[in-house]
Amino acid sequence: MGIQELTYLLQGLLWTLLLTVIGFVGGILFGMVVALLRVSPSPWLRIPMICWIGVFQGTPLLMQLFVAYFGLPLLGFNLPAWAAVSIALTAHASAFLGEIWRGAIQAVPGGQTEAANALGLPGWSRMVDVVMPQAFKLSLPATVGFLVQLLKGTSLAAIVGFIELTRAGTIVSNQIYKPLLVFGVVGALYCVMCWPLSLWGRRLEQRLAVGAAR
Repeated sequence: MGIQELTYLLQGLLWTLLLTVIGFVGGILFGMVVALLRVSPSPWLRIPMICWIGVFQGTPLLMQLFVAYFGLPLLGFNLPAWAAVSIALTAHASAFLGEIWRGAIQAVPGGQTEAANALGLPGWSRMVDVVMPQAFKLSLPATVGFLVQLLKGTSLAAIVGFIELTRAGTIVSNQIYKPLLVFGVVGALYCVMCWPLSLWGRRLEQRLAVGAAR
């Protein structure tokens, strides 16, 4: 495998990283909304979010990519492949991150909210200043773990013809007829990206366990 093929793989790697960043950042923004509405006392706000989470957690990411790539044009939205994939990843991430953060919010001891009520803090301030900082700390290991899954999940974008790292590896393999070598390099690149994140998530989880024990 020469410099030209390696450069092509690195271009696919850049698209993999870009899709991960877009999906994760979009998932954070929309996932926060999902989490807050999910814990709302109003059923009109809570039930739609339960359905949203159920749909995206209960269906394969591959199907969600197909719906975004082939379904949106039927509705009149003619988007480039990267945009359709980004929308699918963002929606997918918002459901999982929203549920992670919902669990973290509800895991914050009730005494914290009661203390905030005793201080006369308004509802929004109780959530933003008291509950959310603690929930963020509790949810961090699971959030990092989901980031690893999302990064690997971008490989499914190859199914709709988008050229990210996995698709680039397939193209190079078909050109030089060395699939073991090419996908060994592709696998090594995924490992270099995912393994440090996995170690970081594990350390965060261990720190959180030590803090809880104290």
